[in-house]
Formats: sequence, C-alpha cells, structure tokens
Amino acid sequence: MTQAGHRGAGARAGAGAAGATVDLTRLAAMDARKATLLLKGVREAALNGGRPPLAPRADIRDSWQRMLRTGVDPDRDRRSGLLSPGELERRRNASPLAGLLPLLREGLVAVSGPDTGSVRHIMVVADADGRVLWREGSPAVLRKADGHGFEPGADWTEDTVGTNGVGTALVTRRPVQVHSAEHFVSTHHSWTCAGAPITDPRDGRLIGAVDVSGPVVTVHPATLMLVSSVARLAEAELRNRHFAELARLRSVAAPVLCRVGGRALAVDRHGWAAAVTGLAPVDRLPLPRSFGAGRVLVPALGLCAVEPLPGGWLVRLVDDEQRAAAAASRLVLDVSRPRRWSLEVSGALDGWTQELSPRHAELLYVLALHRDGRTAAELAGDLFGDRSRTVTVRAEMSRVRRTLGGVLAHRPYRFREEIEVGVITPDDPADLLPHSTAPAVLAARRRPPASGRRPGA
Repeated sequence: MTQAGHRGAGARAGAGAAGATVDLTRLAAMDARKATLLLKGVREAALNGGRPPLAPRADIRDSWQRMLRTGVDPDRDRRSGLLSPGELERRRNASPLAGLLPLLREGLVAVSGPDTGSVRHIMVVADADGRVLWREGSPAVLRKADGHGFEPGADWTEDTVGTNGVGTALVTRRPVQVHSAEHFVSTHHSWTCAGAPITDPRDGRLIGAVDVSGPVVTVHPATLMLVSSVARLAEAELRNRHFAELARLRSVAAPVLCRVGGRALAVDRHGWAAAVTGLAPVDRLPLPRSFGAGRVLVPALGLCAVEPLPGGWLVRLVDDEQRAAAAASRLVLDVSRPRRWSLEVSGALDGWTQELSPRHAELLYVLALHRDGRTAAELAGDLFGDRSRTVTVRAEMSRVRRTLGGVLAHRPYRFREEIEVGVITPDDPADLLPHSTAPAVLAARRRPPASGRRPGA
C-alpha cells in the first residue's frame, strides 16, 4: 500500500477491530515468532482500514493515528542526524537526570546485567526532546541497538522513528510498553521496549524518559511496572534534594525577612517558598519567565520588588496602587504543542508566561471553551465523565487559582469577564492534548478543524 493510502486509512486505524484487545501477558507466553506474526496482522489490518484479528491497545492505536497524520512512513526507517559530541556533552551536563544515573543504573541496568551469553536488555535515558543521552547494559544488545540507530545523540521522538517506548511516553506522559509490530515503523519489529516519562517535581516540567529495550524474545509484562517504579523513585529523589535546597535557603532568608518586615517572602529559583512574612503561607509562587532583580509583575501577587539571595530570591510586595495598575487584561492559552503547554498573560505594565501541567492545561482549555463558567459538577463531568468527583475538581481549581492569582473567578469557575482570552490549538483537532482522556477534550478532537488557530478567542 502506498504512503498516501496508509494516511487515508489513518482515521480508521483500529476502527473495525474485534472486541478482544492485544494482551501482552498472553503474547509473552507465546512463541516469539507467532506473537510477532499476530501483531503484524493487527498492524497491517489497522493501517489499511481493515478488521484486525485483535484490537490494538489504546495507546498504540492513538500513536499509530498520530503517525499517519504526520506522515511517518510505516515501511521505511528514518533517522535524523546525531547530536555533535559537544552538544551531547552540553545536554548531559545540563540535564537534571545526570545526578540520577546511579539510581537508574541500580534499578534497571542490574536486570540487564553483564553479557553472559544470554539475551539481555539495555537501559536508555533520553531528554525531553527525545534525544538519547545515555545507554548502558549488555554489549551485545548495545550493538543491536546501534543497528536501529538507538545510540547516544539520536532523535527518538515519535515524529522521527514512530511509535516507541521513549517518544510515545514523552507524548502521552504515561508509561508505555511497545512490543514488536506495535512499533509503527516495520524495521523496529525485532525490538521490544518499555519507557516511562520523568518530570521535575519542582515545576512539573517534563525532563526526559527512561527506557528498557531489547530483542523481542526478552519481552516480559512486568518490565513496564519495573520501569515505571524506577521513574517514580527518580522523581522522589529529585524531590528530596529539593527539600534540602529549600532548607539551606530558609537558613539564609530568615534573618533577612526579620529585617525587611512588611509583606515579603523568600523563594527558590522555581518559586517554592522557603520563608514568608506578612502573608498567608504559600507553597509555591509561580514566577514569570523573565523573572529577575527589579520591579516584576508576579502572577499571584501583582507588582513586586525582587532582590537576589543565595539560592533564590527575596520578593517584596509594592503598594496596592501600583499593583492594581499592573492587573492582567489579556491571556493566551497555548495547547498547540504535543508536550508543552503555556498561559501567557499581559497587563498594563508587564506580562508573564506560565508553563502548565497536563491537568491544568485540560482545566484551562475547558474554561476557555465555556466563558460563562462551569460548576464543580460540570467540570467533573468534563474531565472525568463523573459529575460526582467535585472534591477532586475543587482541589485542582484551588491549586490553579493559587498559581494564576486574579485571572480566575469562582462560583462558577471561569476566567474573569474583563480579561480577553485567546486559545492556540493544533492545526488538526485530533492532536489536541494527546495525553488527555477527559471527555471534553475527546469531544473537541472529533470536531472538524476551524478556520484560524484561535478558537475561543
């Protein structure tokens, strides 16, 4: 089938599937060759709009559809250029994952073990751009990985190599296992992998993914659970190190706050509060991208005077008249990118941009669609398909309102009437917030593309 034919069938990938779905536990118990042939049949039928013998798993089906929309060739191996040695070293040194390598190695390379003649796995660590930064494990499997272009500096995003444990985990922000012919590109069908994203607990930013890979005969359903657990341990270690950094900042800031008085707080470079005076306690202060010393419009507080501290900042509120003059008047919600979403707010004096977590991106997108507001029950239905989950919604909205200050109102939850709201969405609605399973987002993906890219503006 031609590439154009494959793309025409993309909207129907898996549409005519039988009721049963691919089960990796059963596949792992089968002969490796028979399991691969079965998955090849599922893939071929799905990509041609036929009726697969089994339905592809949801994450795999959705990834295949993304690949068909973006034009990745299912029958040809495509590789981008490797990072230069200097750029690879720069990314390694800048990555928060560098300090976690001993933990990752202990949790994952041990299961690969030294090459003793039996087939083993390798561990791969990639950054948020899908670039492979480190690999460790069996020398024999490392050589096989070289044959797939799975080497340091390689681009392993979905857009380049199709469905895989690194790129798909980065898009969905969920752990994913991809076995044999579940890989979109046919040259990867001899490979099996399980990957999990890693986020920075200080700001929710996606910082990379960890993956365990090997030949198809090494598939095991428990591999995904292992990789997921190690990724969570890595995030916990980052969180513990952050608490230690806050404690050091607190020891420096406490005497400074005693001297300055008034309303002030000391925050680290990510906005987490180490000490507060004259204000209600706050966990984290969202900082604008251009944050630095001087007069700065801070989302939750308004206009502030900012001074540097060792390991952070001293933030003091200015008088109410100047703060009112800096009020927000326009915001733009950008959900057009597959892995990073942001809210840009501008006012009379200045503006700021806040990167959003996956859940907050969903919430704000729904509120942008409903400018008249949504009750907690309505939002629960929009996000979870269950109007009774109001406690969860109220907790999330409380976090959002602490982050965005005067941008949001409540009873019902909504953007303030005096603020102009714009939304930037993907060119194809099917690519909207690919991580999301919220009913409101799923419904928006099925709508035909609108003219222009700012629906809801």
